Amino acid sequence: MDLPVLPPVLPMLAKSVKDVPQPGKFPDDHHPGLLYEPKWDGFRCIVFKDGDEVELASRNTKSLTRYFPEVVEAFRTGALPERCVLDGEIIVAVGDRLEFERLQDRIHPADSRVRMLAETTPAAFVAFDVLALDGEDLTRQPLAVRRERLADALAGDTLRVHLTAATTDPEEARRWFDQFEGAGLDGIVAKPLKGAYQPNARAMFKVKHDRTADVVVAGYRLHKTSTEDRPLLGSLLLGLYDDEGNLRHIGVAASFTVARRAQLIEELQPLVCEAADHPWGQWQEITASGERMPGAVSRWSTGKDLSFVPLHPERVLEVGYDHMEGDRFRHTAQFKRWREDRDPETCTYEQLEEPVSYDLADVLGH
Repeated sequence: MDLPVLPPVLPMLAKSVKDVPQPGKFPDDHHPGLLYEPKWDGFRCIVFKDGDEVELASRNTKSLTRYFPEVVEAFRTGALPERCVLDGEIIVAVGDRLEFERLQDRIHPADSRVRMLAETTPAAFVAFDVLALDGEDLTRQPLAVRRERLADALAGDTLRVHLTAATTDPEEARRWFDQFEGAGLDGIVAKPLKGAYQPNARAMFKVKHDRTADVVVAGYRLHKTSTEDRPLLGSLLLGLYDDEGNLRHIGVAASFTVARRAQLIEELQPLVCEAADHPWGQWQEITASGERMPGAVSRWSTGKDLSFVPLHPERVLEVGYDHMEGDRFRHTAQFKRWREDRDPETCTYEQLEEPVSYDLADVLGH
């Protein structure tokens, strides 16, 4: 490739803040203006294109090119300028929502499966920054200039490439924060308009949804450093009851200090039970609905020990979470506090906040 910016490039990152930042009033900088964008729930991707030569690089600079042939083909056939380096997100939409799991399905060793999924659940690219255009390195230009150049470069309307929505109005950004989650987006990103592109620096700000739920603790896994002499808890397995009264696996809570890992093991020992007496006793099997219970082998967990210690589902825990993916937490939940005042049977999906539905096409069409 003959580009002014060449791989590997680590993307610019964002630091978390608790609320939509106001211009001139955010933590440690004093830029007079901010550009607000939706926070896309996909695979971060930097695109390098020099004619027919296209490379898709992940956040950690690994190649994504072979996993998204339909996106690469769109880039080669006119959806992007002839020579450019763009920063953005690869997404998959099913109906009017983003589906992160469909992206995970793509990371598969079989080319035939990748191409089948490219036909049945095609991906798209949402661009939100430009690092180089033609022969010009734009990384030192302010974001305001880069955004204008990006908008001009993507003036054509295509199915596979979209220019992200953006606004300088913090009140509009706040409305997006509330509305766009219904389309599967998980927050807002704020970027200083005068800022240069800073690889691997947390030079942006992100606001994500922060919620709590009361869940049933149904088991735990041992930490990788656990020993027989000093057992340490790795993660708590969490559940919620569905409408039929079945305890469903909803995610895990982790991130404890070493002392707390040892303390939790001791605290939970009275609840340890036999697998036959546990709602997830048949975790080795795939249920009739196709759902895999905790510990089931999958291609994502090859080589990992996912066995768990079953617990009588008697204790309730309040956890923090930001986003749902289907019927599970999208990310690891945060341990908040024990809820001795709650009965496990009252911990159902009904307590989870349901975001207002929002048509993804409206987001992409901004």
